[in-house]
Amino acid sequence: QLQLVESGGGLVQPGGSLKLSCAGSGFTSDDYAIGWFRQAPGKGREGISCVKLSTGTPTYEDSVKDRFIISMDGAKKTVFLQINNLKPEDTGVYYCAAAYTRQRVCNVRWEYDFWGQGTQVAVSS
Repeated sequence: QLQLVESGGGLVQPGGSLKLSCAGSGFTSDDYAIGWFRQAPGKGREGISCVKLSTGTPTYEDSVKDRFIISMDGAKKTVFLQINNLKPEDTGVYYCAAAYTRQRVCNVRWEYDFWGQGTQVAVSS
């Protein structure tokens, strides 16, 4: 069974950085996209970025591409999200999710089938 476990969240001061991890297991192939999403308090879930396991090709939502960097360790099926210059509005629960696809490029607006439990990020001075 495919499982995803996020880690790396915490309390950070504005301007700081965090690197979140999403450790995956149970994949039957590399035909999966792994996406990062977040949900701020009182708001809906927002897609940030995704990467295709088979190609390593990343995709970013335009609103976040300047401060967020997605990367992966393909051998370990782990996907990372580096967040730089953190702002209070980045506060929320960050989730990773997986979607089966044979497309070369992923999209965070797809329907993702498998979700992790989330990791909390709080940005405050």
